[in-house]
Amino acid sequence: MSRAAAWRVLERVRASSVRTVRALWGSSHPGPTLVVTVLALALGIATGLEAWRIALLTAAVFAGQLSVGISNDALDAARDREVGRTDKPLARGDVTLGVAWAAAWGLLALALILSAPLGWRMLAAHALTLGSAWAYNAGLKSTAWSIVPFLVSFGVFPSLATLSAADPTFAPGWAWIAGGALGAAVHLTNVLPDLDDDARTGVRGLPHRLGPRASAVIAALAVAGGAIAVLLGAAGGDLAAVSAVSWVFFGAVVVVAAVTAWRAIARPPTRTLFRLVMLAALLLAAQLVASGSALAG
Repeated sequence: MSRAAAWRVLERVRASSVRTVRALWGSSHPGPTLVVTVLALALGIATGLEAWRIALLTAAVFAGQLSVGISNDALDAARDREVGRTDKPLARGDVTLGVAWAAAWGLLALALILSAPLGWRMLAAHALTLGSAWAYNAGLKSTAWSIVPFLVSFGVFPSLATLSAADPTFAPGWAWIAGGALGAAVHLTNVLPDLDDDARTGVRGLPHRLGPRASAVIAALAVAGGAIAVLLGAAGGDLAAVSAVSWVFFGAVVVVAAVTAWRAIARPPTRTLFRLVMLAALLLAAQLVASGSALAG
């Protein structure tokens, strides 16, 4: 083979690899993947972890979230094609299901391998959060119990940082409550833009059964409840000890949650409702990060 021919072969391989990586990234739900990864990084920093522990924690969570997103789209590929989801790389056929499943399983294994040096408690907790998320993808999403994986995975999530410390401990109870509230809000609103497509293909999780208005109101109440848990828990119940930053985040969460509930009741459901709840959820996550020193005890 001539040098020119060999170069053309290498160029085709490179172009094919780039297309595959792009398709897998597009199938990984990049937005939520990055948000959860940044939240893990922020919690690691806030709890005072050493640099190498923060790096491993962040990489492990990133790999795990990639596996969750890709497996979700792999399981939904046929359904996405049926409803014409041209925004989904697997539904378009940009990459084969075989490649997608190999990537999902490989990334799941990588997430657990990266967690192992942080201790068996962190490994077990991360395995639980990922197993719960995969269970949702595999079928729980179509049942009335669809919210359970989000309560479990997000409830455990703050403990991934505290269990990664040299002296591992579980996050306090109020952090579990806040994490669960965050997970509930994410689930109840994340599916709102896709309710019609889901109904056409037989997916009827809890938000589908409740309807968009009730789901949005409950999500707003959950976020507000999580904000109260963080405010009181981080200060040990002493409101006088609450920092100004904590009050600012708490106030922002409550205001956005109240606006969301009002819009859900007074106006027809729109994408604005979804964006408002997600904003409240992000503010709650920021409030949780701001309480990092209390998380670490």
